[in-house]
Amino acid sequence: MYLSASGGVEIEKADRIAIRKYMSFLHRKNKKSSIARKISTLRSFFKYLTREQVIASNPAKSVSTPKVEKTLPTTLTVDEAFRLMDSPGTIPEKPSEASQESRLRDRAILELLYSSGLRVSELVGLNLDQLNSDLGIVRVMGKGRKERIVPVGMKALEALKAYVEERGVSRGEEPIFTNSFGGRLTTRSVGRLVKKYTRHSGIFRRVSPHSLRHTFATHLLDAGADIREIQEMLGHASLSTTQKYTHVSMGRLMEVYDKAHPRSFKNVSRKGQEGKQ
Repeated sequence: MYLSASGGVEIEKADRIAIRKYMSFLHRKNKKSSIARKISTLRSFFKYLTREQVIASNPAKSVSTPKVEKTLPTTLTVDEAFRLMDSPGTIPEKPSEASQESRLRDRAILELLYSSGLRVSELVGLNLDQLNSDLGIVRVMGKGRKERIVPVGMKALEALKAYVEERGVSRGEEPIFTNSFGGRLTTRSVGRLVKKYTRHSGIFRRVSPHSLRHTFATHLLDAGADIREIQEMLGHASLSTTQKYTHVSMGRLMEVYDKAHPRSFKNVSRKGQEGKQ
């Protein structure tokens, strides 16, 4: 469509200059991440045309992708996380069996996301036989069909037990989290409920299920957990993916700095007070 609007250039005659002009056109209304995706799509498309011998070479191969901005993930403080976990029991609703079950389900979802750092797709894909309450672990099928074992905290286990007992199910292949029709819950539904309870908790930031995964990792790092252990629990194939949490954990960094550096704000203030005595 862009080639047609800019002089009717045929796709077979599109060159590197045409693609650069297209990138300039995209820069007007698109983010760098969107432009990068479009350029990647063009490379694949022209690669296909080259393989089919429609064109002689791939004109998009040498076009550099714009550097995507790195944004720090949203994380909650410990107090915010606790408020969010408690919120399903504080929203006034008409008392009924359905609403009681949904509140218990929502509490279990929030607790498990924060307790174990699961991806939302991993959470909705869980079956009852993947949870071992006695050992406090859950078997997760992650990206690339790679299975891993993740610890589950006591509060999350209690919330899961209350929800499963309320549902009255015990079959191993049953999904843990279901909707009002008995079907498996979707990732979009989980996103909506996280947004609802975030708003009710008085947290006025954009929080998603993935934010709870970030919060899980950051709070573990703050408490002194080894980054490689966090990598294993998150199911990251590369340590570099996990290392972004070292940039998020500023609270821990500032605490160490204030305690250790002789010219930190706290140490200088303390020496000043000692000098006045």
